[in-house]
Amino acid sequence: MKLTFDSIIELAQRGKRMKLAVASAQDSHVLAAVETAHKIGIADAILVGNRVKIEKLAVENGISLDGLEIINEEEGEKSALKAVEMVHFGEADMYMKGLMETKAFLKTVLDKNVGLRTDRLMSHIAVFDIPGYDRLLSMSDVAFIPYPTLDEKRQIIDNCVGVAKACGVAMPKVAVLSSIETVNPKMPCTIEAAELARMNEEGIIKDCIVDGPLSFDLATAPEAALHKNASGRKIVGDADILIFPDIQAGNITYKCMSHMVNHRSGCILTGTKAPTILTSRSDDMETKVNSIALAAVVAQQNNNNK
Repeated sequence: MKLTFDSIIELAQRGKRMKLAVASAQDSHVLAAVETAHKIGIADAILVGNRVKIEKLAVENGISLDGLEIINEEEGEKSALKAVEMVHFGEADMYMKGLMETKAFLKTVLDKNVGLRTDRLMSHIAVFDIPGYDRLLSMSDVAFIPYPTLDEKRQIIDNCVGVAKACGVAMPKVAVLSSIETVNPKMPCTIEAAELARMNEEGIIKDCIVDGPLSFDLATAPEAALHKNASGRKIVGDADILIFPDIQAGNITYKCMSHMVNHRSGCILTGTKAPTILTSRSDDMETKVNSIALAAVVAQQNNNNK
């Protein structure tokens, strides 16, 4: 049975109800998503921000704040520091950006005293639910690490595998992408892809199946694998996770998928002490709700592993 975002939402609903801290929460789209997440039983929320503006936006947009806690803090960076502090000290399980610049939000994630930095690499993961593809398709990194090194790619894979397992994928298939399917000494990304596959075979990268270098079509289209006579590969159009050679390839693919393909999606920042929801203002409410659900199942998994 195909895993979908409905599956992720059901997982979040079945587990312990998580608590979400929202920084600078005076944003109508974020408030609508938080209201929906609360109503369907994904998460409770603490809204940190300008109370007057939050309540005004709620009235103007028909949003119910019943059951949601509001902490008044009118200055944006102070509201973010208050929200992230709650997550840092375990008073909330997830952290979400409201009406503030991404750079300022990330500054609070990295704060030495109350932030969410760990000894793990932080990376961004986007999860797509695409009609016609028989599984959830995750992509990384498309928004955070510009030019990942070999070791950073290994850590990105580890982060992605953790998210996939939280969503119910027992043994995710990880495709390390390039424009070709063979090692070419003039293309360093193909060498690194083969090295990551070797690390997987030797047990350095665990709990997944890694293959590379792979082209996008070989990783995601079974008919392409058949035409290319690639039956001997570990991944033949059935990848769960796509690892990009750099942010250019990742971001271009992500935006093509976002704007030209019928889909549902959600995004989180991983490698942090708690899942961090870093959506764009242009993302629709469903994407924000999906991102909250994705963060919730990862937070539940984290709690179970403590």
